[in-house]
Amino acid sequence: MIQPLYALVFGEVAVILVLLFRTPLRKPILLLLDSLKQGRGPVVASTAGGTLFIIMVSLLFNITQIEKRSVEGGGINPTDQILFANQLLEASLLGFALFLALMIDRIHYYIKEVRMLRKHLEAVKKLDQKSEDAKNKGKSKVVEEED
Repeated sequence: MIQPLYALVFGEVAVILVLLFRTPLRKPILLLLDSLKQGRGPVVASTAGGTLFIIMVSLLFNITQIEKRSVEGGGINPTDQILFANQLLEASLLGFALFLALMIDRIHYYIKEVRMLRKHLEAVKKLDQKSEDAKNKGKSKVVEEED
């Protein structure tokens, strides 16, 4: 189970890097994330995230059980050491994958907010420019009439 977790973590890191820097892949990934957040996408994502969280809690529970056994028995045997290390690695990777998924969600949200603010700012600039042009035309007509 460790290899798929590594693939998941590295894939999420790659998505974050693509979203942070302007690359040709940024727009398709943003479109993919937009489509994932529509319809049944949020339900599926929260179900998958909840499942991964439950698996992580189960692994943490197993880790505490191994620690209790080692404390009660006076020492830890080599098999328990290997199980402990393996489950600790899996729990760490799952936690990190969930954190990176949250980061991807927030970065996507902030990119959309920045786009909306830029569009709004451009619209305000166009309106200001039109009002300035209208004022300048009005002033030029007044100057021409005075001459």
